[in-house]
Amino acid sequence: MGLFGVLNTAVSGLQAQAFALQNISGNIANSQTTAYKGINTNFVDLIPDQPAGEQTSGGVLAGSQSTNTTQGVIQAATVGTFMAINGDGYFTVKQAAAQGPTGPTFDTADLYSRRGDFQLNSQGFMVNGAGDYLEGIPIDPNTGNPNGSALSPLQFNNSFLPATATSLITYGANLPSYPQTTNASTSVPDSELLNPSTGWTVNPTVSGTGTVIGSDVNEFMNESIDGGTVTAYDGTGAAANIQLRWAKTDTALTGGTDTWELFYQKNSAATGNSVAWQNVGTDFTFNSSGQLSPALSTVSLGSVNIDGDPIGNLTLSLSGGLTQFSSVNGTVTVNSINQNGYPAGQLQSLAVSKEGRITGSFSNGKTVDLAEVPLQTFANPNALKSLDGGAFQVTGDSGPPLAGASGNIVGGSLEESNADIADQFTKLIVTQQAYSANTKVITTANEMSQDLLNMIR
Repeated sequence: MGLFGVLNTAVSGLQAQAFALQNISGNIANSQTTAYKGINTNFVDLIPDQPAGEQTSGGVLAGSQSTNTTQGVIQAATVGTFMAINGDGYFTVKQAAAQGPTGPTFDTADLYSRRGDFQLNSQGFMVNGAGDYLEGIPIDPNTGNPNGSALSPLQFNNSFLPATATSLITYGANLPSYPQTTNASTSVPDSELLNPSTGWTVNPTVSGTGTVIGSDVNEFMNESIDGGTVTAYDGTGAAANIQLRWAKTDTALTGGTDTWELFYQKNSAATGNSVAWQNVGTDFTFNSSGQLSPALSTVSLGSVNIDGDPIGNLTLSLSGGLTQFSSVNGTVTVNSINQNGYPAGQLQSLAVSKEGRITGSFSNGKTVDLAEVPLQTFANPNALKSLDGGAFQVTGDSGPPLAGASGNIVGGSLEESNADIADQFTKLIVTQQAYSANTKVITTANEMSQDLLNMIR
């Protein structure tokens, strides 16, 4: 290699170090950019084609080396819709090609990003700080299942949750072995029991058909105890209070079997022969251990109508447990009483669940899954092409997007840049020294060429 070859080699070194300096500069500039993935420099030596014994070290070529698989630090954020990916995976996003009066039109190609600072824009779309629109799969609020598998830009503008009628009441309670009713007296055997033989118009203890009419309400209240109240909803979202009341009809204290009847109030203003309380239609019997015998898991209440409001067919679930143990107060201890209906509600706020689902909090107090955000992965993620705003484009070397990324979404958090300033400053010093050394080679080659010219003179 002659002097001019030396100059060419040194120039390639200058170009390579300048390329590295550009990458270092970009990494430092983006050290605070959300989910930024730094670009390192990869140097490749160029060897002249010579016999093995005459080969010389040649020039150098600089290329980029992606760090897409290097995780940035995850920090908590104050915005509920912010998302960070912990581990492998990418959000699927789209960019708006144009804005129209009815909303944006989107580019056909999907892009991929780890930038998760998504917030609702004025049109209800989830958009990150770079202007990319988050894609996901809407979820049916009634079933909790995704609507298909196709991804589309997520929009939650004026989301409305329709009313759902109550169909299930979950109940758990302990009934006292001796109910302290108004008429109960320890000196009078069976005085704690419901006694329909003292002039009742109808027999309320008959399972399934037993009712308490308005004229017998006072006596019924004196011979039964409160079982709790739950607010239920009809199909329009109108609320109705379902009041429960327990009456013991037989007891082991006088040689019988501990048996209870459960009633719910049908008409709070009942008078005369109109029905006030309805027997639910099941004998609840308990053994000496205080357990239901036979065991019951659910009880059908049939078609329930409260004060003229048709609630619908209700089922009472005893998954909360129903027992009969001694109680000092002689009252029912309600451990749980819940129902699955709710009125209509307007979307108030969004958040991200631990499962990576976008959940909505509504004005009716319900929190419902609204969308699923699947993560995509690639066979070679470092071969993705970087675009403005932290987005990536598929290349032939990266392979197509694949479902089932191993990472998970962390709601209310953001991934920081993976560019470490201390590391970049170290590379900056090394690059500066290498650049200066290449300029020294050019200076030396120039001096040698001047000596050669002086010999000719």
